[in-house]
Amino acid sequence: MKKLLFFFLLMPILLWSQSNFEKAEKLFHAKKYDEAQVLFEGVLKNKPSDIKTIEFLGEIAAIHKSWVKGAEYFKKLKELKPTEAEYFYKYGGCLAMRAMEVNKLKAFTMVDGMKEAFERAIILNPKHVQARWALIEIYLLLPGILGGSESKALGYSNELAQFSPVDGYLSKGRIDEYFKRYTAAEKNYMKANEIGKSKVTFQKLYNLYLNKLKDPKKARELKQKFEL
Repeated sequence: MKKLLFFFLLMPILLWSQSNFEKAEKLFHAKKYDEAQVLFEGVLKNKPSDIKTIEFLGEIAAIHKSWVKGAEYFKKLKELKPTEAEYFYKYGGCLAMRAMEVNKLKAFTMVDGMKEAFERAIILNPKHVQARWALIEIYLLLPGILGGSESKALGYSNELAQFSPVDGYLSKGRIDEYFKRYTAAEKNYMKANEIGKSKVTFQKLYNLYLNKLKDPKKARELKQKFEL
């Protein structure tokens, strides 16, 4: 009898949560993020470990550039579902974006957390492209005394090349460009553009011509070919 009574008492709450979750999801897809957030937060009070609700709230926090809050949500998600690579990647991403807002000293204290999150994402998903890109940026931007390493950045670039040739060439181009080896960067971006033929590959090569090689003629010719 007590179990039956508990069921009838609980049922309206569950139905309310489901109904509000569906409303919130529709608002999210309609890009009405503030309204969706209010409903999702209400759902979370009744279902504090609901993975989809926490994920939506994490996405909204990221859209609002509330990186600390986003990191909290994705940290909880990776604890609730430690086999999901994307939660580790997004947690690391929130830390990385937060690091760009704080002073350098504080940012450096966050690096290990970022690296651990991105490395875990790769272990869980060996073909995780974005996590490798994130690690490449970390090893490029960090001073050598704090763990920056061109060889480690190249290592992740080589891994990318094994299953995504376009990303392999783009990442090698990025490394060359960072170290001002613009001729080598041009060759890698050209190879990426030959394979990918996308807006991303075009833009990388176009920007290199325009901003680094200072060759508006090549930039113009490339743009004409891309627009054909």
